[in-house]
Amino acid sequence: MGSLRLRTKFLLSGVLVSAALTFATLYAVRRTVQRQVRLEIQRDLQNSVSAFRNFQGQREIMLERSAALLADLPNVRALMTTHDSATIQDASRGLWQLAGSDLLLLADSSGKVMALQATPPEITLREAQQFVPLEIAGERHWWYVQGHLYEVFLQDIYFGQKTENRGLGYLMLGYEIDDKVAREVSRVAASEVAFRYGETIVRSTLTPSQEAELLRASPGQAAGSKTPDEIRLGEERFLTTSIDMSSSSSAPLRLSVLKSFDQATAFLSSLNQLLLALGLTAVLAGSLLVFLISRTITRPLDNLVAGVRALERGDFSYPLHARGEDEVAEVTGAFGRMRTSLQRTQRELLEAERLATIGRMASSISHDLRHSLAAIVANAEFLCESSLTPRQREDLYGEIRIAVNQMTELIESLLEFSRTRESLHTTHGDVRDVMNRAIQTVKAHPEFHDIRIRTTCEGLSDGWFDFRKLERAMQNLLWNACEAVSQESGEIEVSVRRIHEGLEIRVRDNGPGIADEVRGRLFEPFVSYGKENGTGMGLTVVQKILQDHGGDVVVESTSSAGTTFRVLLPVNSSAENAVAAKNAR
Repeated sequence: MGSLRLRTKFLLSGVLVSAALTFATLYAVRRTVQRQVRLEIQRDLQNSVSAFRNFQGQREIMLERSAALLADLPNVRALMTTHDSATIQDASRGLWQLAGSDLLLLADSSGKVMALQATPPEITLREAQQFVPLEIAGERHWWYVQGHLYEVFLQDIYFGQKTENRGLGYLMLGYEIDDKVAREVSRVAASEVAFRYGETIVRSTLTPSQEAELLRASPGQAAGSKTPDEIRLGEERFLTTSIDMSSSSSAPLRLSVLKSFDQATAFLSSLNQLLLALGLTAVLAGSLLVFLISRTITRPLDNLVAGVRALERGDFSYPLHARGEDEVAEVTGAFGRMRTSLQRTQRELLEAERLATIGRMASSISHDLRHSLAAIVANAEFLCESSLTPRQREDLYGEIRIAVNQMTELIESLLEFSRTRESLHTTHGDVRDVMNRAIQTVKAHPEFHDIRIRTTCEGLSDGWFDFRKLERAMQNLLWNACEAVSQESGEIEVSVRRIHEGLEIRVRDNGPGIADEVRGRLFEPFVSYGKENGTGMGLTVVQKILQDHGGDVVVESTSSAGTTFRVLLPVNSSAENAVAAKNAR
């Protein structure tokens, strides 16, 4: 069990360390992959911005060249010399179709709009008039009208050579930033795009709900920043960067390029599953390896622990196997040597204790027997005298009987320890009868006539016991109590009570209490204190008889106010069961 716990500790420690290292490594890998993906998205956004700038630059160059070519056509110059709005309007349709643009505007030298061709055609001359600039030719402008955004290039129309500076008017050519352009830009940039004019998203490849959230998000990133912002549109995360496309427009125009971080990291789900599978495999493999290693380490400990348990049971011959030269083998060898030394020491101690016990017993028995034999010899010599009266002879016979009874009691006490529990002869009866007979026997002694002994009984007190031995145990308890109390004021109380465990008997006296010198050795053989003729076997015999019945006796309390002995006798004892089985046969 000990090695199993040690093996479990090895296994748990190994599993925890392996799991911690594995998952820490996998977490670091996942974080590294996420960081790398983020860097890739940032580079993609920068590349997308660069691609859009190139794309936009090509379109602006083409639009500027188209505007310059149209403004330099002779028929355009001739048309502007008419100064007739209707004529110019009618003729401008052909020019518009020739240019292939989304917007064509002709204005005279004063800036008055003479012709307008645009998609959609609902744009009026008045709406277009407010956007007509009189700036230097070649500049681009952004027009936002009726929900449509145009990029427009201005080109002067001259009469004769440009160096003569005889201007006839202005030609403005532009194209609309519509859904098609947004999709093209999105395809070129490989990202989602949104053209934002002021607080309005003109065109985008986002959904309407994402457009609304983009307006609410209002990233604080400055246009052209190299560090993209992370925003959340709905349940999806995006990295975004912005390009400022404003020129002299009253409202800022900004292009936002967005790349989905969640889509870019979608592969991380499968990567996480793969990493988790790898982690679990690594943990299981590490656990198996730790188990094999711990089993190799703890197998010698199993044998050592088994040897320790065998030694605890008193088995000194359990085989120990010390293989190798490691620490466990060294401990096993040391334990084997210690076990051999302990067995030898124990044998020597038992022999010494046996001799000491025999010596103490022989000394005590010889003293008690010598005392009794001396009384018998002396009284026998007195009986030889012929001048003794019958009364004197009777007293001498009484002294001899007392000495013989003491010798018999001592021998019976010694023989009691040679008997086993199976020597009980149980019968069914009442413990109160035993107590009454024991009290009568003790009270018959002349010294104890005046001592008051009271008895009480609660509930039933019958059971299966060896009443002869039980009576002897109660006599010894009462005898000790009577010897402890004063002959004039001595009181002894005996109570018998039925409890769940069996019968509880208390013997309480009002004596001075048990002396400190013998309190811890009260039930040991030959322990006596303050008694001239005490053998020191009385309480030892009481404890032996009660333990044979499956019960016990303890000192419940002792003080200067008195001492209480508590006796517990189980009613359904093994002795009762043995007798019942014997009777059944």
